[in-house]
Amino acid sequence: MNRTVSVVLGVVLVLVGLLWTLQGLGVVGGSVMSGVTFWAVVGPVVALGGLFLVAVGGRRRSGD
Repeated sequence: MNRTVSVVLGVVLVLVGLLWTLQGLGVVGGSVMSGVTFWAVVGPVVALGGLFLVAVGGRRRSGD
């Protein structure tokens, strides 16, 4: 995967994971996801996956 694509996708996943976590915890309201424990669990998993993509994409050399 292209380095830039990996980093951008990773950042998007981190932001989505953070949003899902906050919705699951009931901090962000106005959604059917608000206050549902499932999203409070899935959100951090998605965010960690995004952090992994950012780390891998950031460590790759441009020639690889």
